[in-house]
Amino acid sequence: MLFMKKLFICALFSVGLVLGMFGSADAYINRDVAVVRIMNKAAGKVQTVALPVGQNAQYEKLSMIVRDCKQTDPFDAEDFFMFIEINETDHGKIFSGWMSANEPGDNPLQNADYDLWLVKCEQAAIDAETGENQ
Repeated sequence: MLFMKKLFICALFSVGLVLGMFGSADAYINRDVAVVRIMNKAAGKVQTVALPVGQNAQYEKLSMIVRDCKQTDPFDAEDFFMFIEINETDHGKIFSGWMSANEPGDNPLQNADYDLWLVKCEQAAIDAETGENQ
């Protein structure tokens, strides 16, 4: 009986080591730019806009700042996540939260004037001459 307990403990320890070697299945890659689609309902137009992470961006009456943009590990099913804060000139903060590209209906911005949803996160292009993000 004591032998079986020791064998069971060793087996659990071995499984834990093997799983630890491969890391977490929830690995994400930070990206520099969130690509969003914005629909102006009154004008009936949809536009795709690139928003740099950490910088204020203006689109018509919307002021937006993307706090984080992440991509799932390339070996997992592709998905993108962004945390964004959105203010409207007339109404103040109208949205603050996470959005997912694969589940756009889960948590999009939907208000009387605009709809906004995440398309993808991407890495900013690097200028060959200066070595800085474009």
